[in-house]
Amino acid sequence: MKYISTRGEAPVLNFEEVLLTGLARDGGLYLPESWPTFNAEEIRAMRGMSYQQVAFKVMSPYVCSEIPEDDFKDLIEKAYSSFRHDAIVPLSQIGSNEWILELYHGPTLAFKDVALQLLGRLFSYVLNKRREKITIVGATSGDTGSAAIDCVRGSKSADIFMLHPKGRVSDVQRRQMTTVIEDNVHNIALEGDFDNCQALVKALFNDLEFRDQINLSAVNSINWARVMAQIVYYFTAALALGAPDRRVSFSVPTGNFGDVYAGYIAKQMGLPIEQLVVATNVNDILSRTLSSGEYKVGETIPTISPSMDIQVSSNFERLLFNIYDGDGSEIRNLMENLKQAGVFTISDAQLTRAKETFTAMRVSEEETKNTIADVFKTSGHMIDPHTAVGVFAARKIWLDHKIPMVSLSTAHPAKFPEAVNEVTGKHPELPPHMADLFEREEKFDTLANDLATLKSYILENI
Repeated sequence: MKYISTRGEAPVLNFEEVLLTGLARDGGLYLPESWPTFNAEEIRAMRGMSYQQVAFKVMSPYVCSEIPEDDFKDLIEKAYSSFRHDAIVPLSQIGSNEWILELYHGPTLAFKDVALQLLGRLFSYVLNKRREKITIVGATSGDTGSAAIDCVRGSKSADIFMLHPKGRVSDVQRRQMTTVIEDNVHNIALEGDFDNCQALVKALFNDLEFRDQINLSAVNSINWARVMAQIVYYFTAALALGAPDRRVSFSVPTGNFGDVYAGYIAKQMGLPIEQLVVATNVNDILSRTLSSGEYKVGETIPTISPSMDIQVSSNFERLLFNIYDGDGSEIRNLMENLKQAGVFTISDAQLTRAKETFTAMRVSEEETKNTIADVFKTSGHMIDPHTAVGVFAARKIWLDHKIPMVSLSTAHPAKFPEAVNEVTGKHPELPPHMADLFEREEKFDTLANDLATLKSYILENI
């Protein structure tokens, strides 16, 4: 499998190179040259398989033969050995033909673990083989940071620098990052919002001299391997609900577009997905874009679903590349318009193509809170605010109630205890392995939103 940049001017790479590179050198994002596909019989044959077995089936076309099959199977087994549920990502029913997919049973209680536990092991495997070391710099709106830190903590092959927006993540989210006291872990509270964090990370990647100097790599969903690992749970959920002989719809609380884009890929690979709901909070750039075609950056508004407080959704560029038939020059023009004017417009024909798969909705803070309360009252399930955004949107724009609707539950409710307790009257407890989180020592540094300052900090601490 070869990988190409969405902007069409970077070298074609293999899987190992894409894994370590992250962002393409032309500023684009890497994608496979073509989608591997499964027919109905091949999907049917996955029924009854474990999550790990399905993961190998789905991901191996992207990875093997660069990584031998037995080695890749071993990496998958080790990646999911730390999850607290044997099903890895179990389904729970919350209503008639309505389900949530629990993606929070990994070590840091969020869906990012599903990809990052594998990514960390892929990094170690490839770096040990090459006898290389990398510097990971990432931006987090809440959950990526702790999952990324957990997957490389103590590694001899990687230093990690993680930026989070100061005061704009929950206390649990912050402490999951800042209480990891390892020599290779560096937490940065940036004076700004998530988009500022993400912009600095992209600026580092676009400074090719500095990038090469520190051997820079990425764990954000700009890294193809992150998105690849997320494809798997669409398959396991759909199989459990009758695929390929039954179509399934999904609702995805969405900020950076990577999670819902993985569902789009699953559909391209042959999974019978009827509807993909893009559920946003009041930071609604994606729902506005998919409705009108205008992608216009606004001001980020803090919410009770902070992981979605994003205005620039990096992975949307990958979808643009697909709906523009892989025309890198078109994508370069759109991204240049965004850089210069803070806006671009998708042509009518391309927007129509996107709407064939995606429906989108903006969910208010009040609607989010009401959904947490309603799901708890009617099913006994506690859900976090991000999950509630997905559930509310699913219920409002569910096109065919005969088709199962699965809302992705992206974080454990205990990561957002104040919001959940406010509307349910019950305080969600952290699992035993995290019960002492608020007693642990914290370590982080506060930096200004300045590229030169960040570069100096990295060079001093690497």
